[in-house]
Amino acid sequence: MKLTYYPGCSLEGTASDYAAGIAGVAGLLGLTLAELPDWNCCGASAAHSLDAEAARALPIRNLRLAQRIGLDVVAPCALCFNRLKAGAKDLEAKGERLSFRVWDLLDLLTQPVFLKRMAARLVTPLTGLQAVCYYGCLVNRPPKITDAPTPENPGNMEKLLQTLGATPLEWSFKTDCCGAGLAVARPDLIDRLVRRLYDRARRAGAECIVVSCQMCQANLDLPQARISRQAGQKYELPVLYFTELIALALGHPEVPRWLARHLVDPRPVLAAKGLLEIPAPQASG
Repeated sequence: MKLTYYPGCSLEGTASDYAAGIAGVAGLLGLTLAELPDWNCCGASAAHSLDAEAARALPIRNLRLAQRIGLDVVAPCALCFNRLKAGAKDLEAKGERLSFRVWDLLDLLTQPVFLKRMAARLVTPLTGLQAVCYYGCLVNRPPKITDAPTPENPGNMEKLLQTLGATPLEWSFKTDCCGAGLAVARPDLIDRLVRRLYDRARRAGAECIVVSCQMCQANLDLPQARISRQAGQKYELPVLYFTELIALALGHPEVPRWLARHLVDPRPVLAAKGLLEIPAPQASG
């Protein structure tokens, strides 16, 4: 299957580990992702809060570029997906219907055809790994933009983890906001929102949090040491991309290298489950 791929800005910078994982998983599942030529920023998160015309124009330009190609478009970033869908709705309101579908990457890879491929190609089932699935707020909401059938209680990531052999745990915070782009401007808000997610995940019995958005991953992974100091208790919950778990279960050799880029190292938890080998440190001298 071939699709047009809209990476968005951060996958070429701060989220390069996510980009590497996506490329690895695509190869394992027989998916060809052809990057949209001459794509531009979708406008998230600044444009739609500062300039309504720019917020409309930026995603629409990308959609018109994609229209020339005619393939479905997939976006791995929740913010990019949301803005592209908003652009598509703007065009539809003006009577300009697109000939392709805009996909969120998680939604695409949890379609039955891909779940079936994963189940048939498991190398290392993720048996014993207990995780909570965190979708964040923008990939499913507002449903009039995203067309999500169950925006408050999505379940496709849970289906994915079950297919891979892991145990998804019930919790009520899967679509709560992590603070999105406020990490620099309002770290106090990020800390309050994210600490609540840590507390609820631990209360559910989670050994890790699984995400499908690089902004969510950053907001949940990066401030754990700071929040631990503020709270007077240690938070050390690995925050994994769903693509890393697919690649791990399907035996991709580069997974340890991707995981090493996380601030909260997921490898000890995975190694304790027998899912990953951590190389012994080399003796110096």
